[in-house]
Amino acid sequence: MSTTAARERLRSAAWLAKAAPFFIVLDGAGGRTRVVGGLVRDTLLGIERTMTDIDMATELLPQEVMVRGERAGFAVHPTGIDHGTVTLVAGGVVAEVTTLRKDIETFGRHARVDFGTDWTADAARRDFTMNALYAGPDGELYDPVEGLGDCLARRVRFIGDADERIAEDRLRVYRYFRFCATHGEEQFDDTALEACSRAARSLHQLSAERIGAEMLKLLNAPRCTATLEKMAALAVLDEDVLPVAALPVLARLEAYPLEPAAVVRMAVMAVRGGSAGLLQKRWRLSNALRRGIESLSAGAELAGEKRFTALAYRFPEIKLEAVAVAGAVEDWPKPRMEAVQAELLGYDPGEFPLNGRDLLAAGVPKGEMLGQELRRLEHEWIESEFALSRQALLDRIRLP
Repeated sequence: MSTTAARERLRSAAWLAKAAPFFIVLDGAGGRTRVVGGLVRDTLLGIERTMTDIDMATELLPQEVMVRGERAGFAVHPTGIDHGTVTLVAGGVVAEVTTLRKDIETFGRHARVDFGTDWTADAARRDFTMNALYAGPDGELYDPVEGLGDCLARRVRFIGDADERIAEDRLRVYRYFRFCATHGEEQFDDTALEACSRAARSLHQLSAERIGAEMLKLLNAPRCTATLEKMAALAVLDEDVLPVAALPVLARLEAYPLEPAAVVRMAVMAVRGGSAGLLQKRWRLSNALRRGIESLSAGAELAGEKRFTALAYRFPEIKLEAVAVAGAVEDWPKPRMEAVQAELLGYDPGEFPLNGRDLLAAGVPKGEMLGQELRRLEHEWIESEFALSRQALLDRIRLP
């Protein structure tokens, strides 16, 4: 993609109209406020995204932003006032407005800052060159660290000294690899890799929540196996979290037509030697996500045992993903995996014909025996590929 075409795409971006009220109130036409970061970057790259909010940088001090917002009738929220961030809401559009700043001291995600009007200094404190791109109200690009070339080449490169950027916030190691997967086409910069390797031993200082948030975004990328392999080689990811045996399985998974999501990839990691419980602990995953990993792992086991009817009944919502995991684990050719998925789409077992009341009426006593007998009959029904009728199941009830 040429720089001319990319710049024209930015000048014609639909979101500029939504940002216009904020530009007007915050002197955008005078160059005092610009949109920055992901919205600019992704527009230049032609990446479609659902705009949830607009990140803006401004020369105006936070108090001035608040006063101007209130005068314009915007909803005003001092969401990060100590670091210069004010949230403005107008017409259902949310703008996160942050005063230009220079980090004086940094410690993790916290910093002591000085506000100013130096756009180059503001850009220099950011992580990657592709994230330090700004746009004015007419969509004209402002590029103080010459990040456009890196952006269009999908080259993820730290701004300035990579070791210094990482020392400011070690989460940037994970962000580097995440961006390599999502925006860098899994290309890697040698200087960045060396800096990430040097920082690997100190990553335990980061909170599990912050690491988990980055890893979920990385694992949701269309392709990320080469990135994960690089992270494992540099000891950014431990063997117990990402078993080496999982890497070829993850690579095969990417060759299937079903787009793998984070939960699918984590199921592979669990099947190949990790565990959902360990992933939850290391990355502070939600209980719902842990259950999803466990269900996919169990479903993949059924598929691997060719118990497809049981899979269709037990896990109807994730049966296709479970087959993909099993196929990648066992190295099925893509046509076979697709054939199994097509077969599963034809299964409609419906509900199990019996319930506890039926067994009570037949003379099975309440308690543990009732549950055991109900599960046994359900198993027989599944193994018959749902052929056993209600009456046939009633005839198979075992009484004490």
